[in-house]
Amino acid sequence: MLDPIVNFFTRIFQWIGRGIGLVIGVILWPFMWLGRWYTHRGWILKTVLGAAVLALACLYAYFFWSTQRWTGFDPDYVARYNFEKRNVSAGEEIQAAEGATTPKSCGRSAIVDVTADLIDFNVNENAWVPSMILSKAGLFGVPWRHTPFFDNKAAFQLGINQAVRRTAIELVDTLGRVRGTSQIDQNLQDARGAVTFDEETWYFGINPFGPKTPTPSFYRAAIRDLQAFNERLAACNATFDARADNLVTFLDRIANDIGSTSDMLRVRSETYNSGWFDTRADDRFWFAYGQLYAYYGIIHATRADFDDVIKSRGLVPLWDRTEQQLRAALNITPFIISNGKEAGWIMPTHLATMGFYVLRVRSNLIELRSVLDR
Repeated sequence: MLDPIVNFFTRIFQWIGRGIGLVIGVILWPFMWLGRWYTHRGWILKTVLGAAVLALACLYAYFFWSTQRWTGFDPDYVARYNFEKRNVSAGEEIQAAEGATTPKSCGRSAIVDVTADLIDFNVNENAWVPSMILSKAGLFGVPWRHTPFFDNKAAFQLGINQAVRRTAIELVDTLGRVRGTSQIDQNLQDARGAVTFDEETWYFGINPFGPKTPTPSFYRAAIRDLQAFNERLAACNATFDARADNLVTFLDRIANDIGSTSDMLRVRSETYNSGWFDTRADDRFWFAYGQLYAYYGIIHATRADFDDVIKSRGLVPLWDRTEQQLRAALNITPFIISNGKEAGWIMPTHLATMGFYVLRVRSNLIELRSVLDR
């Protein structure tokens, strides 16, 4: 009596096996055809094509290694700066000991130091993925951000770069000059120009056609300019205007920046609910994560640079809470990003969770700004 049932399931598994074999055959057919074609060519053509295939294989191996190895990633990276031991605001003259003959010195800018280190983390400690040729080529022409593969690190780096760009702009426009009416600092201006350069330029381009200077070279130049500014500031030959109204402006710009990211997360979360199968959820998540990762250090550095203002306005408890919430957001590192429904019970909604933390940080920044603006 069981024979018909056994035969039925046997036929089903045979059909499934044939279907899988057919799919594999369709996928492998172009490669098999190329293999047969290659074996009938002359040795010169074989050598040239073999070298090209080997070079492509090496490029893919390097691309895979670069996208999967996150060198220097540390959510607690702020601890190594020991900002709590600083006792001087940025640009403030350091009082020399009585009778000392050493040249006068001033406080370095922690914001500038952290910004330069974040760029270094992006392009020196790690390969800059967005401008790599295979990152630009995608998967058979399909951009990696439309696939589940190899785009998380690139999105994370772009998120960091977004915060770095915003900070560089504010350093030029407000923080690195007196009341916005003094001359723009040339080092900061050069750094801003370098760090706002196109994020995806490789060694060669089509529009305009010809060789180009790749993106990482511009960003490395920005590091040198930021460090040069800080050396001049430490020698009291540059300006850092650590006034309360400049702090208000800076916090307002950061709040607006992450507010845009919050809206990006909201739109994706509300429009698509494919759970683990949403191939664009991961790059949006890691962009937001990278942005908060960078602002975690920049907010700590801002506290060090505006130490006098923060203490005199009684902002220490609120500032502590802002830093804690930024750090809490960095605890969210799921292996696979899911964009499920908020009321779902199988697939989680990591985008909504990240959006919640982004909004919490933004609300604290707005509160800080409101207290300072009274």
